[in-house]
Amino acid sequence: MKINKLKICYIGGGSRNWAWVLMQDLAFEKEIGGTIELYDIKHDDAVTNEITGNRLMEERNKGIWRFHANPSLQNALNGADFVIISILPGGFEEMAVDVHVPEKYGIYQPVGDSAGAGGIIRSMRAIPQFRHIAREVQKYAPEAWVINYTNPMSVCTRALYKEFPAIKAFGCCHEVFHTQKLLASVLEEAGLAPAGSIKREEIKVNVMGINHFTWIDRAAWKDIDIFPYYKKFAVKYAQTGFKNAQNANDNLNEDEKTRLKLFGSTDRVKMDLFLRYGLIAAAGDRHLAEFCPHSWYLSSPEAVESWGFALTPVSWRVKDCEMLKEKAIAYCGGALSMTPVESGEEGLKIVKALSGAGDITTNVNLPNKGQMPDLPSGPVVETNAVFTRGKISAVSTNGLTSDIRALVMHHVLAQEGIIEAVFENDIEKAFRIFSHDLAVQKLQLKDARSLFDEMSKESLKFMTENENGG
Repeated sequence: MKINKLKICYIGGGSRNWAWVLMQDLAFEKEIGGTIELYDIKHDDAVTNEITGNRLMEERNKGIWRFHANPSLQNALNGADFVIISILPGGFEEMAVDVHVPEKYGIYQPVGDSAGAGGIIRSMRAIPQFRHIAREVQKYAPEAWVINYTNPMSVCTRALYKEFPAIKAFGCCHEVFHTQKLLASVLEEAGLAPAGSIKREEIKVNVMGINHFTWIDRAAWKDIDIFPYYKKFAVKYAQTGFKNAQNANDNLNEDEKTRLKLFGSTDRVKMDLFLRYGLIAAAGDRHLAEFCPHSWYLSSPEAVESWGFALTPVSWRVKDCEMLKEKAIAYCGGALSMTPVESGEEGLKIVKALSGAGDITTNVNLPNKGQMPDLPSGPVVETNAVFTRGKISAVSTNGLTSDIRALVMHHVLAQEGIIEAVFENDIEKAFRIFSHDLAVQKLQLKDARSLFDEMSKESLKFMTENENGG
C-alpha cells in the first residue's frame, strides 16, 4: 500500500456532514495522499463536493489529495484501499416516521436512530443497503478496510460481516470523545489543572459495551484516577446538570443557540447512570436515554426537558439540510470559501495507522471475538483497539457488571434479532422484536401492532428492493 497513492472510496460522497469533515481534516494532512472517489446516489451532490474539495486541496496542501465524483460504485470501489460509508438509510420522510409517529403512542425519542422503535425501523431500511454494499465490496475491493459512520452503527457493521464474513470493516463513533472532554472538565473543576488545559486525548479510558451505550470502568489522567473526582462531580451536579464553556449560550448566534438546544445536554443522564451503577456512561445523554427503560428519562416532553436535553424534530433537520445545500452551492461556485478547521475526529488517524504511518489506540466497533467476554460472540461491540500497519487488535476488557449487562444484553439480542428477521425477510419476526422494545412494551399488543404497521409501511420497500438486487 503506497501511502502517497491511496485510493479511498467514499459511499455517500455527496454528504454535507462527514464528507466536509474529511475535506477539512485532509486540508491539514501532509504525510499521506491519494484520491477520494465520491460515490452517491445523488451524483450531483458528489460533483459539488468534488469541486469544493479540490479547490480546498489546491489552496491548502498543493493537491496532495484529489476528489473525483464517480457515478459508478463498481469503478469507485475497484482497487480501493479504504471504503468510507456515511449514508442516510432512507430520507427525511422515513426519519420523521421513525421519530414522530411513536409520539402518538406516548413514546418519545430524542434521536431515534440506534435503539427503540425508531432504531428498529431504521435498521429495517439500513440492513438491505449494507448487504448490497458488502456484496459490492466483496466483488471489487475485498481487501479494503471499510470504515462505517452510519447509524445504527452496531447493526450496520454487523450486517456487513453477516453478508461478507471476510470483510475488514469497523465502525467509528465520536460519542466517547465528548465524555473524555467532560472528564477533563471534572479534573479542571477539582483544581488539578487550569481550565481548558487538558486535551481530550490525554484522558485515558477503558471503553466497553455497544455503540451509544458504552461504559468506562477505568479513567485516568497521567497517574490520577478520575473516578473519585467524577463521583464528587456527579453528586454535585446530579440535580442541576453541568454547564461549561462548551455548552453555554454566550456569544452564539441564533442558529448556533438553536443547534445547541436541540443537540446539547447538561450530562444529567450520564451522572445519574453513574450514581446508579458505578461505571461512567460514555455516550451523549440523548442516546443513552433511549437505551434505558422509557420511564427513566423519556416519559414525557416535560421529563426530557427536566433532564437537560431535547427532543430534536425532524423538521429542523430538513431546514438545516436546505441551509447546507445552499452553502454547498456557494462553496462550489466560489461565492463562499470553506475555512478548514480540524475536527478532532480520528478517522484520518486510523487510515494513517493502517497504512503504516504511525499507531493509534481508540474506541472502535468490531464483532465480538472475546474482547467483551460477558457478551455473545459475533455481535458488534465497542471497545478500545490498537491500529497498526494492516492490523486492528481489539483490547480485551473484564466485561460489564451484571446489572449493566442485563440492560445491554436486551439491546444486543434486539439487534441480532432484527438482523436475522431482515436477512430472512420475516416481517412477523421483525414485529416480535419490535414489540419487545423497552418503550413499546408498555403498549397493548394491538397498539404495538398498529404502531409497527404504520412505521414499517414505507421501510418494507427497502427489503423488497434488496430481494431484487437493489
